[in-house]
Amino acid sequence: MRFLFLLILLAGTGIGVIYPWAMTNFSGHEIGTWRVYEQGRFKPLTVPLSGRDAPVRVLVDLTARAERIVSQQRTVLTLTAATNGRTVLASTLQFNHSDNPRQASPQLPDKIFRDEAGLIPAVSPGPYTFTVGPGDAEDIPMRAVDLILRSGFGEIDGRARPVGYSLMAVGLIGLVLAMRFGGRGGRPENPNSQPPTRWGRGSA
Repeated sequence: MRFLFLLILLAGTGIGVIYPWAMTNFSGHEIGTWRVYEQGRFKPLTVPLSGRDAPVRVLVDLTARAERIVSQQRTVLTLTAATNGRTVLASTLQFNHSDNPRQASPQLPDKIFRDEAGLIPAVSPGPYTFTVGPGDAEDIPMRAVDLILRSGFGEIDGRARPVGYSLMAVGLIGLVLAMRFGGRGGRPENPNSQPPTRWGRGSA
């Protein structure tokens, strides 16, 4: 039973954690990375996109001198994307879920936090202007902000995470119970199976 629950736990981890992570970070190909904030100044970015780039996934990397971003549910950054005078994406970024930031450099204490701004599902050929600005969160020690565009992003099945987390819970609970009740050394010994005690002459 332990092996069965271990398999369920591993399957849940694969569906609920590894699959969304792989789709997020490796599906499609990168169009490019551009710095939109440096030395205390934000600057808009214009990128030409074509129809074959769709869908385009927009990611933002925030480099900050911090171990984690604590924004108290406030907005750290805002982002809009527009083409031909029409806004196609508007997003607020908090970076609260970035529990495992990347190290910017072994020589620097800065960390890189990533958040997803959203998806542009359909692309009309032409220039797209991306504007990143500050939110209402205070005391965020920002060093730099990079905008990343990825093309051909595969959409994550919305059922993956709930199913995966459910399997993980079942597998973990079952594994704990199996280890708890299965570690008593097998069946309890039957007292009636012992040879009767002999009394008197010739007894052992």
